[in-house]
Amino acid sequence: QLVKRVADIVASIILIILLSPLLILISIIITFSTGQGFIYKQNRYGINGSPFKIYKFKTMNVADTGNEAFLKQALKNDSRVTKFGLILRSLSLDELPQIFNVLIGNMSIVGPRPHAISHNEYYRTKINAYMQRHSLKPGITGLAQVSGLRGETKTIEEMNKRIEADLKYINNFSLLLDLKILIK
Repeated sequence: QLVKRVADIVASIILIILLSPLLILISIIITFSTGQGFIYKQNRYGINGSPFKIYKFKTMNVADTGNEAFLKQALKNDSRVTKFGLILRSLSLDELPQIFNVLIGNMSIVGPRPHAISHNEYYRTKINAYMQRHSLKPGITGLAQVSGLRGETKTIEEMNKRIEADLKYINNFSLLLDLKILIK
């Protein structure tokens, strides 16, 4: 875990430096196209179920905190997504501010993706061992994402497959596995 944390710090600093022109450009485009702030903060559960604020680029015309009882999951072709947000989401560029979450220490580069708190509360009652995914720091990417289990989950079975991949990652965690996931 110590080696992983040091690698996360080094990687996040390098990524912030290398990507700063892109981060600034995206921030300016969002600000001018929406007339609002460019960062979206949402409450998520991290390691051991501790809440934290995840940072993303704002891509939707909503302002939820993640705690809403009936938070609507983002859908494919969601009408709430802005035009520029559609581009960011299709390239996963909306996730770039999470590099700062990694630097702060509440996320890792690789780990189970954190879900909105209201989604956690819903799925924890539907899927066995759901909350075990919080035994490691959440990641910007993970085994589920590189296995094609990302985005909208229309059924419990789809979410269950994602959780199975998260648990497989947790049970087989190694720096070599992290490297394989990053290469994918």
